[in-house]
Amino acid sequence: MKRTFDKKESWSHKERKARQDESLASMVKLGYKKSPALKKILDANNINPRKIKCREDLESLPVTSREKLVEMEMRQTPYAGLENPDVQIDRIFTSPGPVYEPHLSEADVLWARAFFAAGIGPKDIALNAFSYHLVAAGLTFHSGLRRVGATVVPSGTSSSQVQVQLIKDLKVTAYVGTPSFLAAIIEKAKEMGFDFKKDFNLKKACFAAEPLFPDMRRSFEEEYGIDTYQMYGATEVGDVAYECSQKNGWHICEETIVEIVDPATGKNVAPGQLGEIVVTRLNDIFFLLRFGTGDLSRIITDECKCGRTSFRLAGIAGRIGDAVKVRGMFIAPSQLKMIQAKFNNLPLQALVSRVSNDDVLKVKVEKIAHEIGSAAWEEKFKTIFREVCTVRIDQLEYLNTGTIKPDDKLIVDGRKY
Repeated sequence: MKRTFDKKESWSHKERKARQDESLASMVKLGYKKSPALKKILDANNINPRKIKCREDLESLPVTSREKLVEMEMRQTPYAGLENPDVQIDRIFTSPGPVYEPHLSEADVLWARAFFAAGIGPKDIALNAFSYHLVAAGLTFHSGLRRVGATVVPSGTSSSQVQVQLIKDLKVTAYVGTPSFLAAIIEKAKEMGFDFKKDFNLKKACFAAEPLFPDMRRSFEEEYGIDTYQMYGATEVGDVAYECSQKNGWHICEETIVEIVDPATGKNVAPGQLGEIVVTRLNDIFFLLRFGTGDLSRIITDECKCGRTSFRLAGIAGRIGDAVKVRGMFIAPSQLKMIQAKFNNLPLQALVSRVSNDDVLKVKVEKIAHEIGSAAWEEKFKTIFREVCTVRIDQLEYLNTGTIKPDDKLIVDGRKY
């Protein structure tokens, strides 16, 4: 039985670095020729593209945050001039901001490494509970599952009751989605009179977009017999890291260069220290170098007993910056500013908290007009908020005029990681 997805995962550190450095140098040279945006960035920093020969040379380039990418794309839609105009694009996805992403070919191994490491293969029937609508998650996870030979049930964001029925009728063995949604599915199964562990075949779960807290993992594994795995990525750069059977850190994907940097300087921190995860995905389609994820982690360099030789991320220690994830989706200040503009520059603030294992989104608004707070106004506001941010409001609180100060943060993340 194969221990790794391919030979790349067992390369020596020296061979991996040499091959990635070669790919990086080629990507930068090509990007300088094809992408006016990358050429502008390099020229502005007085960087000769031929001088970028290895991952250490990336440090001379600025980190591009998600907020910065949104600004760049707003100035030059749809891809901020970072694309290769000579390459035919298979699919275009969008994520809140908005950010448009020209996506990799279906031949890419996107997410397949993670599913292979989780033990998913041709004998599995996998329920994919990520959205297939506009965002990258559903289709990219689907492709990864098919790459390892699994049969896919593209359930998307159907109701928990529908998911229970699918898991039961189709004898689903693996789940792909957020941990909170699997918890909701299990609760719904109980309400419907089922014993989830005895009545269903689901034995594996791969989670992304939300943190998997230790108590949730214990519950899934000990109470329901579900072997759980965490996956980590971003729409802008694809899969970044994943857990193996050892569950001692997340292996960095072979197609990515990951740096851990000081958020203030963009310089790499010492091995083992905490910093921002900065990702460069090696490809010839979208020349996004040094994408700042806003997530904090550190690198694990110890050998892993699974046989993979890649370095690992030590989970996510928290986030920097202002954009935050709520139920797996980012909310960015730029989105809230769009909503403010639609409601006559309405003063507002979003607060994210966690109750039990669920994210809770509260939005505070000032009553600057008499209609604010009426049933009709509230319905309209919630609808537009969800259309712009793709996340529903859990609580809406009305404040007196002047309560929210001009320098208050638009988004406050009160969760503890």
